[in-house]
Amino acid sequence: MVKEGFPFVIVPAILALIFGSLQLWILAAAFVVLALFMAYFFRDPARKIPSDENIIVSAADGRVTRVDDLENGKLVSVFLSPLDVHINRAPIAGKITKVDYIKGKKIPATSDQASLVNERNSITITGEKLTVVCTQIAGIVARRIVCWNKEGDDLTIGQKYGLIKFSSRTDLLMPKEVEIRVSVGDRVVGGETIIARLP
Repeated sequence: MVKEGFPFVIVPAILALIFGSLQLWILAAAFVVLALFMAYFFRDPARKIPSDENIIVSAADGRVTRVDDLENGKLVSVFLSPLDVHINRAPIAGKITKVDYIKGKKIPATSDQASLVNERNSITITGEKLTVVCTQIAGIVARRIVCWNKEGDDLTIGQKYGLIKFSSRTDLLMPKEVEIRVSVGDRVVGGETIIARLP
């Protein structure tokens, strides 16, 4: 479990103990369930990271909700439900050349407008062969975007670099020349699923 999850687990666990000591069993049980859910939500499972230097892996777990060919590149959006792992991973190896945080709204993350108006944090990763922009987008129940790295840091492919607390979305903007390997509706796994490949 990531360290950001400890307060969300410890507080309801303490409340469960307090209500249990008062023999308020329904309330105690409710907070036990809440603590267990929070431990599950902030889980940090091990991943098998592919090593091919010509691939781009998913930056998040979830469901692909958008695949677009835009003027400035190819975009793949992944929606993360509260049941998905919310840790973000580097889609390629490279250096973070830009970090751009925007404090915005919190409309549903499934909306394409969320990419434009919601609270979000974009990191530009420049690798040996290509540059990608990975954007963490807060959803309607998201409360905080966390990014552990800063401009100038080097990332390896699949390396954990942040998380979004509760329902959210991750956009990945790639160069036009990449070949997309996923479709809308696909389930992807952060750090493992190949999103695109260089020709």
